[in-house]
Amino acid sequence: MTTLGLIGSGNIGGTLARLAVAAGHDVVLSNSRGPETLKDLVDELGPNARAATAQEAAEAGEIVVVTIPLRVYREVPVEPLAGKVVIDTNNYYPERDGRFPELDDESTTTSELLQRHLPAAKVVKAFNNIYFQHLLDLARPAGAADRSALAIAGDDTGAKAAVTDLLDTLGYDTVDAGPLAEGWRFQRDTAAYGLPYLAAPPSWEASKPADAATVRAALAAARRYADA
Repeated sequence: MTTLGLIGSGNIGGTLARLAVAAGHDVVLSNSRGPETLKDLVDELGPNARAATAQEAAEAGEIVVVTIPLRVYREVPVEPLAGKVVIDTNNYYPERDGRFPELDDESTTTSELLQRHLPAAKVVKAFNNIYFQHLLDLARPAGAADRSALAIAGDDTGAKAAVTDLLDTLGYDTVDAGPLAEGWRFQRDTAAYGLPYLAAPPSWEASKPADAATVRAALAAARRYADA
C-alpha cells in the first residue's frame, strides 16, 4: 500500500485521509498550524495515520497531496518533492487568494502554477471539482454499478497512472482530461465543477453518482470565461 502525504488537512485533505486509511494506506498529515492541532483527526484515523510538518509529510509521502489555499502555494516545500507524484486539489478564489493576473487572463492554470513552483515534481490535478462530502459519500468498490469517476490532468503519463491506481483504491474510476493545461476544464465555474455529482442544485447536501461518460460530457461542455 501507499504512504500518502497531505500538505493541508482541511475538508478535502481530511476526507482523502479517511478514504486512504479505509483503503489500507498510511497517511502523514500536516497543516499550517502545527502537528499538535491534528491530534483529534489522527486519533480518529488510528494507527495508520500520524501528524507531521509539511516538510515531513512531503518527505514521507510516496504520493503527496497539496490541498491548501492557492495564495500560499509558494510555501510548499520544493526539494523533498523532487521526482514525486504531487496531486494538486486547488481552485482559484480571488476573494480568498487575491488576484493572479495570469489566472484572470487564463494564460495558465492553478496546477501549472504549482508545477512551475515544483519543477522536478510530477503534478497531477485531481479532487478539486467535487464537494468534500460528496467525495466521501460516493466512494464505491471497483465494479460497483453506481461507481463515480473523477477527472485528472497531468503532463506525466506515469504520474497519471499512479494517481489512477490510487483513485481506484479510494473508490473511484478516472477520466483523463489531458495535460495540465487542460485542467481548466474542471476548474471553478465550469460544467465539470461539482455539478456532475450534485443531486439537487443549488443545494450541496445530496450527492449523485457520476460515471465516466457523465464526467467526459461535462469536460467537453466546459467553456473558458471569455466564451461563456
